[in-house]
Amino acid sequence: MTTTAMWTAVCPAVRVPEFSGVAALVDGQQVAVFRVADSWYALSNWDPCSGAAVLSRGIVGDAAGEPVVASPVYKERFSLLTGQCLDAEERSVPVYPVRVRDGVVEVGSP
Repeated sequence: MTTTAMWTAVCPAVRVPEFSGVAALVDGQQVAVFRVADSWYALSNWDPCSGAAVLSRGIVGDAAGEPVVASPVYKERFSLLTGQCLDAEERSVPVYPVRVRDGVVEVGSP
């Protein structure tokens, strides 16, 4: 059985500053959307280490070439590619497909 993502328009792409994130509600879930140069990433906004919905306000950077966001609470780093926490291997967050279509950021739900 094949499933396809349903896309939800989040905001105009120009509203997301480079190397920054925004929060959006997608299918009842808080999602953090990040723009890193010409690449886009989306993962859960929920920080499992602090229990707060704050990852969209995290510090965007890289770890050995991998794009990451550091939680603004305890500074744990999460891969923007996989959602894996680099500082607490037993923790991770869901990732979502993201695209820009006609200048609008869209997030898919699996």
